[in-house]
Amino acid sequence: MENPLYVSIFLFLCILIQSSAHGQSLRPESFGRRSRAAETNKISQETRTSFLLFRGETDKGCQIRLNLSDTLQKCGFNSSLPLVMIVHGWLVDGILEDWVWEMVAALKSQLAQPVNVGLAEWVTLAHNHYTTAVRNTRLVGQEIAALLQWLQESVQFSPSHVHLIGYSLGAHVSGFAGSYMSRKHKIGRITGLDAAGPLFEKASLSDRLSPDDANFVDAIHTFTWEHMGLSVGIKQPIAHYDFYPNGGSYQPGCHFLELYKHFAKHGLNAITQTVKCAHERSVHLFIDSLLHADMQSTAYLCRDMDSFSQGLCLSCKKGRCNTLGYHTRQEWQSKKSKSLFLVTRAQSPFKVYHYQFKIRFINQTENPVEPTFTVSFLGTRGERQKIPITLSKGITSNETFSFLITLDVDIGELIIIKFKWENSMVWSNVWNTVQTIIPWRRESLHSGLALKSIRVKVGETQQRMTFCSENLNDLVLHPAREKTFVRCEANSETLKRKIR
Repeated sequence: MENPLYVSIFLFLCILIQSSAHGQSLRPESFGRRSRAAETNKISQETRTSFLLFRGETDKGCQIRLNLSDTLQKCGFNSSLPLVMIVHGWLVDGILEDWVWEMVAALKSQLAQPVNVGLAEWVTLAHNHYTTAVRNTRLVGQEIAALLQWLQESVQFSPSHVHLIGYSLGAHVSGFAGSYMSRKHKIGRITGLDAAGPLFEKASLSDRLSPDDANFVDAIHTFTWEHMGLSVGIKQPIAHYDFYPNGGSYQPGCHFLELYKHFAKHGLNAITQTVKCAHERSVHLFIDSLLHADMQSTAYLCRDMDSFSQGLCLSCKKGRCNTLGYHTRQEWQSKKSKSLFLVTRAQSPFKVYHYQFKIRFINQTENPVEPTFTVSFLGTRGERQKIPITLSKGITSNETFSFLITLDVDIGELIIIKFKWENSMVWSNVWNTVQTIIPWRRESLHSGLALKSIRVKVGETQQRMTFCSENLNDLVLHPAREKTFVRCEANSETLKRKIR
C-alpha cells in the first residue's frame, strides 16, 4: 500500500501555518439554511466571481456579467442547450490549473449532445490561506445561484438543465450554490470531485455538499487517507452516488517514490505535483470518461474496499452498479448515499475489467498449505499471462476462497484458465519426496492439495462461468506445475472456435 503520510503532514502544516499567521481559528463557522433565494436577489451585477463561457475547445472564455443580457448574446449562450459549469478549488499559487482547460476542451469536443460550457472563476477569493478560502466558498456559491436565477428570469433557462462540476473546495461551492436555490427550482446535477476534507469532514448537511443540493449529486473520492485527524479529500458519503476508486484513500502512481519522475517533468513544482496527484486524480478520471466514451469504468455497490477486494460485490442487480464520470446513470431511490467501489489503472485510459474468482481447494494433508499461485487467461480477443494470486490465509481443509482479479485490457469471453502453484523449489522437492514415500492411490482424486473447479463472475458483463480441470483424472496440484481448466459448459468447443 502506498503511504501518503508525508502528503498528509505537508497539507496539515500548510493549513496550520497559514491559519496561525493570520490569527484564524481552524474551526469552521456554523451556518444555517436561511432564505437563500431572497439573499441572492441582493447581489448586483458586480460579483467577486467571474463567469466565463467558452465557444470552442481552445477558447479562453468570454465573460458573462450578471443582469447584463447583451453579454449572453455576445458570449454565445444558447438557452436551448444544457449548461455545464466548472468550479475550481483552492489555489496555492493564484493560477488556474491546467486541468481546467483540459476539461473545457473535453466538454466542447467529446459530447454527442452539445452543451454550454462555463467556468466560475473565483481566483481572488481562492488564492488565500485555506481557512479564508473556506469562508469564501459560501459567497461564491451565492453568486453562482444569483447567476442561475437571473438566467431563469431573463431567458427562461431552467436550473434543472445545469450541471455544476466542482473540484476540492469547488465541490462545496457547488453545494452552497444549490442550497441558495429554491426547492421548486433546484439545480439538475452537481458532481463533486474529491471534495475538500479539512473543515468539512463530519460537518452538517447545510455546511458541505450534500444530496439535498441538486436533483442528482455524484461524488468521486480519491484522496481520503486520514492522518492526524486530517484527510485532503472528504471521506464520508456526500452524494446520491459516492465513487471510491481503489478504495478512495490513495491512487496508483501517486507514491512519493514517484517524486523523481515529477522532477523531470515539473522541475521545482515537483513536490506540489506529487501532493496533488491523488487529489487531482478525481478530475482526470472524470475527463477520462469524456475522452474514452467506449471505455467507461463501472463501479459496484459495496460495504468497503476489503469486501470489494474479495470480489464479493460485482452485482448490477437493482441499481447496484453505475458508470463513473460524466455518463453516470442519474437514478436514485432515496436520499441515502450509495458507496460504489472500483479499481483503476495508474494512467489514462483508467478502465480495468473486474473478475471474481471463487476457488474451492481440497487439502488432505495434515498441515496447512500456504501456496502462492499465478493464473493465465485465454479469451476470444487476447490473453494475459501469470497474474499473481496470494491467498489471505493458509489452506487448512476443504475451503473456498473468493478474490478479485482485474485486467487492463478486454480479452473477450474467457475460455481457458491456466493455474500454477509458484512455490519455491525447496517446497517442490519436499512435496515430490513425500509423493514418492507415500504414493497416492490412482483412484484417489483428492489426495494432497486438489482443485476441482473455478467459478468466475465478470463484473462488466455480469456473465457467470465455471471452469473444470482439463484432465478429470488428475485434480492434484503440484508445485511448479501448471494445470489447465476449460469451460465446463457443453458449448465450450464452440467457444474455442471463437479465438481469433
